[in-house]
Amino acid sequence: MGGEEKFSEVALWKGYFKTAITDLPPGKILIRGYPLDELMGNISFAEVLYLVLKGELPSREEGKLLEAVLFGIVDHGFLSSASPPARYVVSGNPDPIHGLVSGILSIGHFTGSPRASGEMLREAHKLMKDENLSVEETAKRIVERFRKEKRRIPGLGHPLYKVDPRAARLRQLAEKYGKLGEYVKLMEAIRDEFVRTSGKEIPINTDGMMAAVMAELGFDPVEMELLGVVSYLPGIIGHTIEELKSGQIVRVIPPIITEYTGPPERHLPEERKKASES
Repeated sequence: MGGEEKFSEVALWKGYFKTAITDLPPGKILIRGYPLDELMGNISFAEVLYLVLKGELPSREEGKLLEAVLFGIVDHGFLSSASPPARYVVSGNPDPIHGLVSGILSIGHFTGSPRASGEMLREAHKLMKDENLSVEETAKRIVERFRKEKRRIPGLGHPLYKVDPRAARLRQLAEKYGKLGEYVKLMEAIRDEFVRTSGKEIPINTDGMMAAVMAELGFDPVEMELLGVVSYLPGIIGHTIEELKSGQIVRVIPPIITEYTGPPERHLPEERKKASES
């Protein structure tokens, strides 16, 4: 009876977790079927990321383009949403993992993530194909909807740059490596249409061009978001280590940049004080 129960339990859980990514036969680590030690030194980190996510090795051109994408948000100093949280955390709790995670947690919809741009581009591309629109007609429809809904168009604008140098370089490399396709053209058309209708001369930012190029490489918006985190990691790690080595203890927000907006000093009514004494 006990043997039958054990067999039934094994059958119940067999195959509960399945993966096509990694296999561990005796003495080996296979990544999508390739021995990991064979990949080491023969392909780039960007290429192994592509392999893990897509299941096959990229072409040399695709690997080089993805590697360029991963430079897109390596760091942006204290303008970044990720580096200051990491530094604040490790100044109070000198655990580097806590600093790293706090930096990662600050990355999201509004900064440091190509996902929102990727979702917009995927929607725009579907609209273009479903309704047989031109790139320009599609961009007009997308901009009209975002402006009507009073929503910020992802992938556009930057507080420092009239032309984002990272986005410009990615565009050059997309052309060089044969990936200047419909997604990049849609991103550019959406920017042009927004400038035309708003009168505001703003650039495609690095998030927007990263999303467009990654879409050309076949990545979906969720994959784009997580690859954006990979891009951010060197900067977060660098700031975490620099902060730890600085010896600064407990960073504070300087009073000169803070302002209290609550009520002035006030006191409990006498009856409340007396009630607590009784």
